[in-house]
Amino acid sequence: MTIAEKTSARRAPIAAGRMGVCKALAVTLLLSAPFGVQAKAVEPETYSPVAPTIDQARANILIARQLQFTHFRDMGISDELSGDVFDAYLSYLDGQRIYLTQSDIQALDKARNRLGPALKTGQLQPGFDIYNLVQKRIIERLEFALDTLDAGIGELDFSSDETILVDRSEAEWAPDTQALDTLWTKRIKNAVLAQRLSGADDDAIAETLRRRYEGQLKRANQARSEDAFQAYMNAFTGMWDPHTSYFSPRTSENFNINMSLSLEGIGAVLQADNEYTKVVRLVPGGPAAKQGQLKPADRIVSVAQEGEKPVNVIGWRLDEVVDLIRGPRNSVVTLEVVPASAADETLTKSISINRDEVKLEEQSASKDIIELDRNGETYSVGVITIPTFYADFRAMQAGDPNYKSTTRDVRKLISELKQSGVDGLVMDLRNNGGGALHEANDLVGLFIDTGPTVQIRNSNNEVQILKDEDASVAYDGPLVVLTNRMSASASEIFAGAIQDYGRGLVVGSQTFGKGTVQAVRPLNHGQLKITQSKFYRVSGGSTQHKGVIPDIEIPSRIDKTRIGEDALDRALPWDQIDAVPHTRYFDFSGIIDELRSRHEDRFATSPEFRLLQQEIDFLKEQRQRKTVSLNLDKRTTRQDQIETTRLTIANARRELRGEEPFESLEELDDWQDQQAADLDSTDDELDFVIREGGDIMADMLELDKRMASILTPQQIAAQADTP
Repeated sequence: MTIAEKTSARRAPIAAGRMGVCKALAVTLLLSAPFGVQAKAVEPETYSPVAPTIDQARANILIARQLQFTHFRDMGISDELSGDVFDAYLSYLDGQRIYLTQSDIQALDKARNRLGPALKTGQLQPGFDIYNLVQKRIIERLEFALDTLDAGIGELDFSSDETILVDRSEAEWAPDTQALDTLWTKRIKNAVLAQRLSGADDDAIAETLRRRYEGQLKRANQARSEDAFQAYMNAFTGMWDPHTSYFSPRTSENFNINMSLSLEGIGAVLQADNEYTKVVRLVPGGPAAKQGQLKPADRIVSVAQEGEKPVNVIGWRLDEVVDLIRGPRNSVVTLEVVPASAADETLTKSISINRDEVKLEEQSASKDIIELDRNGETYSVGVITIPTFYADFRAMQAGDPNYKSTTRDVRKLISELKQSGVDGLVMDLRNNGGGALHEANDLVGLFIDTGPTVQIRNSNNEVQILKDEDASVAYDGPLVVLTNRMSASASEIFAGAIQDYGRGLVVGSQTFGKGTVQAVRPLNHGQLKITQSKFYRVSGGSTQHKGVIPDIEIPSRIDKTRIGEDALDRALPWDQIDAVPHTRYFDFSGIIDELRSRHEDRFATSPEFRLLQQEIDFLKEQRQRKTVSLNLDKRTTRQDQIETTRLTIANARRELRGEEPFESLEELDDWQDQQAADLDSTDDELDFVIREGGDIMADMLELDKRMASILTPQQIAAQADTP
């Protein structure tokens, strides 16, 4: 029996199950077979087309009304929007264009201009018809993959000069099923090659891939009406902005658990990303953040409980992946992920994380002191690291006078640093994803007399201004604020205010650009998270989309094309409203060029900066690869080059620290695993970005001695009108 015959036999019950759906679902697939296979005796599952419910139709009508009349973006449901929903929905269901053919697209295209009017009135069937067809095509592809594995990995040819496109999101749709067969054979070969290069034998590879495809096939056959509805609604809500989304009743439950911070797990925020579950950010102080290997934009392939085999979760619903990762504290979960830096989805790594609660004290601000020698003079610079903007609301509401919060903790740390006689202060907000808005407002107040801190504009163009009403100032000395691409929301409000007031310099990389505010509104069926307002700086510019641009830039390993508001589809744009009166404490224009010049000189001569740039260039080159070879010899050569570069960079970093180099990549990987497993290990040496922040501070003190007393009443009066 050929692959085509076998796959046809396995599909027979599926074809029968299609009767009575829509004509577009009755597309026959003809598969060509390069080699023979034996039939299995396993009775296949069948797919039952899903249908919308009355509750879903009512929820759809409520969502459409909320979007049109309460969202920050004023937009109606037009014919053009209908086509955009159609494209977004297909992208959500088949983002890599590996399931549908051009003939499928042509058949579905009849619905392109009908979705908008239908979504206004709760007519969900067109969206469900599309979902049902895609599910059937997914099942057909997975069955083909399993049949290919049954024929034997040894039948696959790795001697030709074939290549495979890494990202197919903008590729042409396959013209027919034969082209899809060729594509999927390449995908399987790519997966086999990646595992062979990792040292696995063909039997282990076949078992791993079979488990993966069988898991996806089982999930596809078990698709529910709620899966189709949530996917369709999120394609719809995403037309307004990427942070507006529909939560099914089950997803709502998980969202509420996360918001109450009562979840025991790994401390990571996850979201659906086509077939994958993607890491959005890590919770500061959480198990994953402390373990150190999981990174934003990593995609989860499988989840394994302690002592059990991994469960492949590609194609799973987000809530089911969350359930699998969640578990009792002190238990271990192992995630297999495609790293954000990987050249393609076949390059994975396993990360074991000890589940635990995210403790407030482990998110707390902390301090350090660095000493810098300049021309015979020593400068002492305090460093305060703020992982998140937090507040113990329960203790606050209970009237506890010693409740913890970012502002209260930082005030205390500043007092301790002042007692130590520091000459300047560096505030480290890198990787701080935000948190309590009032804490950002209060924290700004520690560094200014009184005044506005942020403006909030709603969909009716009404502007609310948050202010610091407390005239006391906790710190009146020179200030540097460190940011990176993962600094978001409340972090951007603080950094933007410090920059607008001329209160300090922002150093690092452009921030995330999350300048919108969402509210969760209940529906008859699930919840709607909707964007209702937007943040603006006191100077009038929004933090949305553009974020905060640093005064002095430091390169980052983070890929800005994949992480950040401006990397998201249909993100609300940057705009500007009127500025509000605010004091300008210092004009840096007289020294900023010299500060940048000194920084660049250090950058050019610092081995740590050169090493960082080498690593950035290496990662960028990896990400820019459009194709990968399916030739074993070429792939092996390429893999050797990658491993040599990784080892060279790691050993160069060890040499800077006076440590013995690794003799092999295996030794490096073992060391990284040991470091990650030892959650109590600490690195006493402050990272070089913090030290560069200290050097910039020392430059400021050298260039302008007035900075040592920047906030005297006389200077405030003299510089109040400085532009």
